[in-house]
Amino acid sequence: MESSSIESSTVSSMTMMEEDEHPHHQFSSISKLHNSGPTTTSVHDLLECPVCTNSMYPPIHQCHNGHTLCSTCKTRVHNRCPTCRQELGDIRCLALEKIAESLELPCRYISLGCPEIFPYYSKLKHEAICNFRPYNCPYAGSDCSVVGDIPCLVAHLRDDHRVDMHSGCTFNHRYVKSNPMEVENATWMLTVFHCFGQYFCLHFEAFQLGMAPVYMAFLRFMGDEREARNYSYSLEVGGNGRKLTFEGSPRSIRDSHKKVRDSHDGLIIYRNMALFFSGGDRKELKLRVTGRIWKEQQNPEGGVCIPNLCS
Repeated sequence: MESSSIESSTVSSMTMMEEDEHPHHQFSSISKLHNSGPTTTSVHDLLECPVCTNSMYPPIHQCHNGHTLCSTCKTRVHNRCPTCRQELGDIRCLALEKIAESLELPCRYISLGCPEIFPYYSKLKHEAICNFRPYNCPYAGSDCSVVGDIPCLVAHLRDDHRVDMHSGCTFNHRYVKSNPMEVENATWMLTVFHCFGQYFCLHFEAFQLGMAPVYMAFLRFMGDEREARNYSYSLEVGGNGRKLTFEGSPRSIRDSHKKVRDSHDGLIIYRNMALFFSGGDRKELKLRVTGRIWKEQQNPEGGVCIPNLCS
């Protein structure tokens, strides 16, 4: 069992954070069938849009010369065929749409471990929720479009975002801000913890909740939603004989940082209370956030979850 208690002094300046969510980076190609004959492969090639190279789904459009493209790209090329430059019009390639119904293809994430094979028109729905699909970078406050598996993202956070990495399931962090009046659209850099063989992202930031400026701390799990439910965490902040606590399950990084923050799923500290905890002349924020992470274990006899704590 891992045992480590981390105390670090994190004195950070606030950095501006873009509020708009950006579309996820998409893979530009789909895995070909490995065990099919040339006929299936050629049909699959025909179903690839010549503009975006993604697979085409109804409505599939064609020009008078029979060149096809997807409905999304039809608007991009201003109704001109990208192959022969003829006007596209509103001609549907019904034959190709019908042929696609007979195809069964592997998930595009087969190289990441997904073994599933689906009818052509069911494949896209599966890929949107596939457990093997890559994760988006969990770093907040940037326009980072990097995607990958968990080991890839951990290395990316460490090397590219210079995120602090710690081992252990307990933490004791001190956050200091010289101008606590500035909170809107700002964030502190996250910290990554490694325990129970998993990685967790600890966020601490400031933003406006309605008209009230608040600080918020919350934990995200670097894995999918089902795995995240196997863990719990607690957070505590206090001073001057008072304290606030929060306990819950970490959210998966499948949920965006903004989604978790806007759901208020974490420890929320109003600025007046935060300054009270800080003491002094209330002109400087000094907050110490402590917490721990534990794994819930199922009792085989009673079916009751019991915590597996770091000792």
